[in-house]
Amino acid sequence: MEVGPRDGLQNEPAVVETRAKLAFIEALVGAGLTRIEITAFVNPRWIPALADQAEVARGARAHPGVRYAALVPNVKGYEAATSSGVHEVAIFLAATDGHNQKNINCSTAEALSRYREVTARAHADGRPFRAYVSCAFGCPYEGKVAPGRVVDLVGKLLALGAYEVSIGDTIGVGNPRQTVELVRALKDVAPLDRLALHLHDTRGTALANIAAALDEGVCSFDSSAGGLGGCPYAPGASGNVATEDLVYMLEGMGVRTGVDLDKLVRASLALEDALGRRLPSKVLAAMRSACA
Repeated sequence: MEVGPRDGLQNEPAVVETRAKLAFIEALVGAGLTRIEITAFVNPRWIPALADQAEVARGARAHPGVRYAALVPNVKGYEAATSSGVHEVAIFLAATDGHNQKNINCSTAEALSRYREVTARAHADGRPFRAYVSCAFGCPYEGKVAPGRVVDLVGKLLALGAYEVSIGDTIGVGNPRQTVELVRALKDVAPLDRLALHLHDTRGTALANIAAALDEGVCSFDSSAGGLGGCPYAPGASGNVATEDLVYMLEGMGVRTGVDLDKLVRASLALEDALGRRLPSKVLAAMRSACA
């Protein structure tokens, strides 16, 4: 799942124009990415960078085999997203009450109760939905998170009908051993084809953690073109693992991704121009002059 247009841009101090966002999405599709989270239908006061949510959702061109997703915090967001034409929605909550109180202003139990209404609507509409569990490896407010808390929450989200649950290392504190332990614990409640990992590269361990998870049988990962991203409610969290870095590693390991790396790099370079700064992807840096 490419999350650059949503998770990548939500924390940027510079607001990217709608037409530049749409060009970015179109370039990502051109590079071969088929699952793209394009925006979030949240109150613009929370995330001003995504205030053009409806314009982006309506303006993203349809392509055969390409699915666009949007994050929604409640039924109001769900209704706005679906009326704007997105193919699927995503709900989100943390494994800790501390982060949930800061991020969505409620406890974990309250968040689950709120999402029951959203998921009931999605079921009634025949619309697939995905779920995020953030702070699964560590929390900026509560510290280390026990795997059992994550396992319990994943089981509840799957019971609600999520087709996939994305496990997030929001502050980038995880290591390969911790990743293996968590994935093995999750196998008790979740088929591996219904799990994804969403890893921030704050301490440079995201690719190592992905490789460890891949060895355990996980094959779905979130990434952000250029390494864009960060969480406004997780101080110090840097960007997601860069899509370029992930594609380069996987292809080098013999894992076919269907992504054209040169075209992906060009998509990120164009976004650099819109942002007025260089993005942190290492592969992007290595290929910048060749693909400029």
